[in-house]
Amino acid sequence: MPRTHTDVEGLLDRLDELSAHDLESQTLDFKEWDLHSLNQSTRTVVSSAVCMANGGGGTVVFGVADKLVGRECAILGVPPEVSVNRLRAAVYDSTDPKLTPVFQELHVPEGTGRLILMHVHPGMPPYTDTAGRGTIRIGTDCKPLTGTLRRRLLEETEDHDFSTGTVDAPIRRLISPVAMESLRDAATAERAPRELLRLGDEDLLRAIGVIRDSVATRAMVIVAGSPHAIREHVPNYVWTHARMSSETDYSDRVDGTDAVTVALGRILDRIMADNPIETVRREPYHFEYRTYPEVALREALLNALCHGDFRVAGPRLVKQYPDRIEISNPGGLVGDLTPENILHHPPAARNRCLVDALGRLRLINRMNLGMERIYSSLLMEGKPPPEIEDMGDAVRLTFRASKLSAAFRGFVGEQARKGIALTADHMLVLRHLLRRPAIRPATAARLCQRRLGEARDALVEMEGAFGLLERGANGREEHWTLVPEVRAALTRVREPDDRMRSWREIKDEVLREMRARAVRGEEPLANAVVRRMTRLDRQQVNRLIHELVEEGGVRIDGHGRGARYVYVGSPVGGE
Repeated sequence: MPRTHTDVEGLLDRLDELSAHDLESQTLDFKEWDLHSLNQSTRTVVSSAVCMANGGGGTVVFGVADKLVGRECAILGVPPEVSVNRLRAAVYDSTDPKLTPVFQELHVPEGTGRLILMHVHPGMPPYTDTAGRGTIRIGTDCKPLTGTLRRRLLEETEDHDFSTGTVDAPIRRLISPVAMESLRDAATAERAPRELLRLGDEDLLRAIGVIRDSVATRAMVIVAGSPHAIREHVPNYVWTHARMSSETDYSDRVDGTDAVTVALGRILDRIMADNPIETVRREPYHFEYRTYPEVALREALLNALCHGDFRVAGPRLVKQYPDRIEISNPGGLVGDLTPENILHHPPAARNRCLVDALGRLRLINRMNLGMERIYSSLLMEGKPPPEIEDMGDAVRLTFRASKLSAAFRGFVGEQARKGIALTADHMLVLRHLLRRPAIRPATAARLCQRRLGEARDALVEMEGAFGLLERGANGREEHWTLVPEVRAALTRVREPDDRMRSWREIKDEVLREMRARAVRGEEPLANAVVRRMTRLDRQQVNRLIHELVEEGGVRIDGHGRGARYVYVGSPVGGE
């Protein structure tokens, strides 16, 4: 664990009797600052960060000579002009995978009057600098990261998982009935194995690997724990949803410490309440689409809830602006994941016990199809893909509000009816060609996050097997363009009666149907009927009905699946 200011101050008081080297340990190191060379000192900071991260994390104190005895002799300090922000950036830019230590200043009376503390959290080693050099903290020394040590480190890392840590508390006191019900409902919707869902609560949690040897893991608390259990045993697990009125102000905010599926439902409900519906009318059918596809939101929220770093304080934060939604979580991308390779990168999990458990319930896809689903659900509606940023100490995913392209969506559907399943790669190419006259393999490789050969194969497939592209050449450089008929289909003018439906309009539509049924003497509406009418999910319908009850327009008769929604005479839409 990182050392506090108080810890370090106490150790500095002992320098009159011992050298700093005598005070060092596996998780604590003292380094002298080179007062004559900022570049050399910065290189020392980078190498120290790599060494400590590979050794499991700890604190490095800069500005102390480790061989001298006596505070006045040993504490030389760090010059006041040295910026901790620049040191942080230097470590981030010079390490692979990226490291984001926490830097703090400690003021002392000796030397320059200033020490710098670098706190390195344990991560997923091995780490090196960008030249491939690495060391590992063993005892009080930094040893070269040889091939043997790298292999051992990788083996140990597989077993080092915060979510697999055990909790010293009776299992029954940790489990939330609400969380278990939500977990079963979500798993049922994803068609998890029935024999799994028929098990009792503890047997189910044991079967998915979050109870081991009759002891609860932190993953169990995150999956099935009560808010109180989560606050006690996973204190850094918090989520926040805020409706932002500007870059700095919000109009509405809710924080929670709910188990994963409960949190997912609550956040989705809040987003979907302000997620307009666009209706595309193609007689005799009406098709409805959200500004932000629910599939994309669900996958992105699950990523934030499950893949963040639970060792770092900070919420899983959802900011809903008028023109975009930002979803972020503490902890950078895992291993060698980057925003430029995330679409097709092999699965990588920081919290493997948690992710494996949700994978067994089919709530998370263990084949890394979640990102493909996010991209595809946006692209098939003619919308831009998500923007992903690795900020070192956090990851942020942004969805931009954009209009549905009815032509693009219709084209994708038409191809599916022909037996052509367009992937995210294909749709990225089509989207590019709607804005550019041609595409070359190198551009396709960058867009699709593929190797050059793979990208060219995709273009050839779209030309030959699908008949969507035409090949040309400018000198020796191949390029592809859209077939004219395809361009015409993708740019068809939208129908004039396409429009957006607000949450209020949906509620008014449901009220009108309730009133019509009451007048005709027909059976009141059930949740399933409202879902078919509105394209909302079960939880969203429950929220809508409860709002109508609070407004005085509806009464609920019965419970659960037998519940019926009865109109009681309140005005509809101001009529």
